[in-house]
Amino acid sequence: MKNKKLVTAIGKRIRALREEQELSQEDLANEADVPLSQIGRIERGENNPTISTLYVIAKALKVDLKVLVDVKL
Repeated sequence: MKNKKLVTAIGKRIRALREEQELSQEDLANEADVPLSQIGRIERGENNPTISTLYVIAKALKVDLKVLVDVKL
């Protein structure tokens, strides 16, 4: 996987936003229509999500896509 640091940082950002909103991974998966197992892999930095997946996750978290990718490396 290219740029593991970026993938991991975005996963941590998604987890932090989800936890701030007191959502479970299952809640986020249902709202974004993404498999629960994929949400877990994304948050752990094990999966390099597509821009489309990041977009639906951002919408489910009620934030702009740029908020998900605004990470420090």
